[in-house]
Amino acid sequence: MFTNTLKEVEASELAHWVNDANHKLRVIDVRQMQEISTGTVPSAEPLPLHILPARLHELSPEEKLVMVCRSGARSAQACLFLQQQGFSNVYNLRGGMMGWMQSGLSACQPG
Repeated sequence: MFTNTLKEVEASELAHWVNDANHKLRVIDVRQMQEISTGTVPSAEPLPLHILPARLHELSPEEKLVMVCRSGARSAQACLFLQQQGFSNVYNLRGGMMGWMQSGLSACQPG
């Protein structure tokens, strides 16, 4: 039986990835737009969890994707969904935006 293993990334490591121009990745914030408007990870793209299946075609299994939410629960769901669709290079931000802020990292305004 195939089991999905959730890969997670710590906030400090994601901050390094985001700041490294040679590190190719997409950060996807799966929260609702009103939540994202309070601040998100630099370079994060909004893609609320409930519309992820309808916009799956906008993502590539070849890309490194990092999913972000408030606490890490919804982004974990997004990661598992993507893995079921054949994506293998998917990471969950451990602790979500709460973990990001607790690590002393600053949030930015989306878009």
